Amino acid sequence: SNTWLVGLRLLGAGVLLTLWCLLKQPHQLRAMVTNRGNLKLLILFAILGMTNSQLSYFLAIKYSNAPTATVIQYLQPVFIIIWLAISTHRLPRRIDCFSIALALVGTFFLATGGQLNQLTLTPVALFWGIWCAAAAALYTLLPRPLLNRFDALPVCGLAMLISGVLLSPSLVMIPAPHLNLLAWGLVAYIVIGGTMFSYTLFLQSIRYISPAATGILSAFEPLVATILAV
Repeated sequence: SNTWLVGLRLLGAGVLLTLWCLLKQPHQLRAMVTNRGNLKLLILFAILGMTNSQLSYFLAIKYSNAPTATVIQYLQPVFIIIWLAISTHRLPRRIDCFSIALALVGTFFLATGGQLNQLTLTPVALFWGIWCAAAAALYTLLPRPLLNRFDALPVCGLAMLISGVLLSPSLVMIPAPHLNLLAWGLVAYIVIGGTMFSYTLFLQSIRYISPAATGILSAFEPLVATILAV
């Protein structure tokens, strides 16, 4: 089950990252959990960013399919650009407006097949796809105040730990799949390589480049996956 795997990957990665930070950066962990403002931001990020993006992506896949959900998810730069324009009271740059228009046109063709009188996606699939994109934008924007004060490792580790605890009932309610040794090795890679490292590197990038640039660069994921698959 995807829900079981999502719960396991977040809880496993959260525990490992938090233990690592307890050894290397205990002062940062202490500062986040003992300060009410930091803790509030962390919980918001864990629920509205981390957990929300994981579950909405799963639901988007459930009601459409993985490629379609992934493509719609990469509307996230549109939400990021619009939010930054509102919060900074500055109009988007010309290239940003062009990018938004291109993304919306692409989503229109994906949703309708180019026919104005029909949807190739069901309304519920389109809803969860757009929700998933908005959740991915929240995942990019919400941790910015924390990342201005703390390293990405403790921020990501604690957020994953909170998300994993929230999703932990799925690990009890859903029977664990019967996997061989190789399959468990792949699960371990998903926890360590596909969750611990990838999410931490993503958050770390926000400290150096703009959220919009981070969101756009992350759209290379399906391209890289296709090249590797070929």
